[in-house]
Amino acid sequence: MSTFRQGNLGDWVFLNLTRSAAIFVLLMLAGTIASLVYGAWPAIERFGFGFLWSGEWNPPAERFGALIPIYGTLVTSLVALVIAVPVSFGIALFLTELAPPWMKRPLGIAIELLAGIPSIVYGMWGLLVFAPVFAKYAQPMLANTLGKLPVIGELFSGPGLGIGILSAGVVLAIMTIPFIASVMRDVFDVTPAMLKESAYGVGATTWEVVWNVVLPYTRIGVIGGVMLGLGRALGETMAVTFLIGNMNVFGGFSLFLPGNSIASSLANEFAEAESVIYTASLIELGLILFFITFIVLSLSKLLLMQLSRQEGTTT
Repeated sequence: MSTFRQGNLGDWVFLNLTRSAAIFVLLMLAGTIASLVYGAWPAIERFGFGFLWSGEWNPPAERFGALIPIYGTLVTSLVALVIAVPVSFGIALFLTELAPPWMKRPLGIAIELLAGIPSIVYGMWGLLVFAPVFAKYAQPMLANTLGKLPVIGELFSGPGLGIGILSAGVVLAIMTIPFIASVMRDVFDVTPAMLKESAYGVGATTWEVVWNVVLPYTRIGVIGGVMLGLGRALGETMAVTFLIGNMNVFGGFSLFLPGNSIASSLANEFAEAESVIYTASLIELGLILFFITFIVLSLSKLLLMQLSRQEGTTT
């Protein structure tokens, strides 16, 4: 009887400890939102919703708008995903299906170690090494090839300065590849060997096995890895600050032009903000970034739930 009571007591303590931890996380989230709204309230009152689509950023005149930082944040993250997802898929495919056994472990460890490099190191490397090479070789080639196309040519037009939205997106892709590739490799590994061997047994090629067996079985984990990389790209600060150019003037849709992002704006200007409205505008940028990340992660969660529901219906 005493043993039973002790067991009940242990269950009660464990339940309430875990419940307290979950409530603490929710309270921290609510406190973060409340503090951001409180700090940004002067800017919210003054500019209203016009803050979101105004491209003006003039601290001396105390006129601020978030359009350029929002545009830079979204475009650099999109460029990073366009580059990182296929490269990460190729890395994960090679490590799980094609690499010889003696190569899998050291190569996998090397990729995971790339995730531990500080972002400021990526930024310094990008500014001092990558940007000059990119301006000298890659940007002229892109301008002479993709820049001549009728629809997307405007994205690759203009002077090749080395720094700009495209450069920041490429370095962001390099930073997010280890995260996405590691998740993809892990989810590819959980595919039952019997399914793959059955496909090989009926004459399927490696690509057919991956496309028709591995990807359908692991698509939820793959999407989760992509969303993890997107979350990293949206909130990255130092590497983007080094490479994006930090210009609050919209000069066109060319990816070669300098721009700005929400994170780089906060890193560059928060310490210099003197007036109340200046500080509140920067805090509102942080609030916008919070909601962008929240919306992206919520949509990904809804997508994963829909995929899980469809798998259950199919089964």
